[in-house]
Amino acid sequence: MKDLSVLLYPLPEDVQQARIFGDYPRALRLIERRLNMLETPACMKQRLELEKQILQRLPAYYPYTEEEAYALVKMEIPDFTMEELREWEDSRKADWIYVNGQVHLQDRFFDSVKKVYADIAARAHADADDRSHLDENVRMMKENGEAMWHVHMRTSVKIADDAFHPGHARVWLPVPIAAQNMKNIRILKAEPAFLQESSAECGSHTVYFEEDLQENRWFSVEYEYDSYVRYTSIDPAAVTSACSETPQMKLPQITATPYLLALCDELKKDETNPAVIARRIYDFCTKNVTYAFMREYMTLGQIPEYCAAGLKGDCGVQALLFITLCCLAGIPAKWQSGLYVTPDDAGNHDWAMFYLEPYGWLFADPSFGGSAYRSGNMERHDYYFGNLDPFRMAANRDVQCEFEPAEGGLRYDPYDSQSGEIELDGEMLGRGRKERRYEVLEMKKVL
Repeated sequence: MKDLSVLLYPLPEDVQQARIFGDYPRALRLIERRLNMLETPACMKQRLELEKQILQRLPAYYPYTEEEAYALVKMEIPDFTMEELREWEDSRKADWIYVNGQVHLQDRFFDSVKKVYADIAARAHADADDRSHLDENVRMMKENGEAMWHVHMRTSVKIADDAFHPGHARVWLPVPIAAQNMKNIRILKAEPAFLQESSAECGSHTVYFEEDLQENRWFSVEYEYDSYVRYTSIDPAAVTSACSETPQMKLPQITATPYLLALCDELKKDETNPAVIARRIYDFCTKNVTYAFMREYMTLGQIPEYCAAGLKGDCGVQALLFITLCCLAGIPAKWQSGLYVTPDDAGNHDWAMFYLEPYGWLFADPSFGGSAYRSGNMERHDYYFGNLDPFRMAANRDVQCEFEPAEGGLRYDPYDSQSGEIELDGEMLGRGRKERRYEVLEMKKVL
């Protein structure tokens, strides 16, 4: 994997100006010029090489001009106005950038707005998310103290038909990882047979395929596991400042920046109790940060700072902010991710863990906590500070892990592993060039 810590290096001013204005051809031309200059330090060349890849990916996420975005929304909300669209832009509801000096909106901006803002969803006659099973889980967890669900799934990935050509394919598919909430993991079968399963030490658990493809095909793995969680009610009076774990930083994301350090100090104030500090950080991430669909993480730069400055982010962005602020406050915290799974569906999801004596490792899900807060459900909001539901498949216990065997180039998502990665003739396939499929074959409550 490339050294992603170079993302913390500043860009030359002319490259940055062209990037902000959305003049990507000029930005790439300036980068090439600097890469060919003997005066350019080797470390800056590393940064510029990575920026080239970012700029080649970024514009595809913002296909709509304001006029096109307005027409898109108006199809579902007939009384929508251009003034409303610009208010969405200014109030952080709709994500936008400049492309050739003109405002362009993100491809999922309208889906994001409908997901987060109930009044807009109602105007668009969109179905509201049904969270009743999460409320039932909170009730049952408080009554029983624990829960476990047995899950049998199949995960598949293939090259998109319009991106396929005969060649040598390498494929990594995520599978459940040994963790405190993942029990009785069994890989049942794969099609075709995989060549390698990652070691117990690897932070991202995958099975690996390799094949010379003459025709396109799906790569699939079938597995089962038990998702087990316990209920913890955190009593700050029982929490000690002594800790048997040490916060682990990880460049370029889980690290100190001047702004994140200042924000951490502002949230801590004079408080010394780790439970109270962690709760203040959770409240900031769930009450001050608004959920939004994100473009590719690789294009966001320093993600916790992006989230804390812009006050928006999806599940992984919010989780990284929570983890980083906890670590800066001296509270050990780490990443966990994989899938959110129900009997009817499964989708990518990220969340966090943090450590308090004498409780040990606890869970936090700022995304689910934030949605509960927005809906006024304070019981569910409180629950996701310290607890998790059992509707998960955890495949990663750390962020930014190398695969086994190692990938040849920069992954589509070098921070996470959820949908599977494909390398075709040495090139890692990204946006729109692969397809994924999740099938929940059986899911039943066993505890």
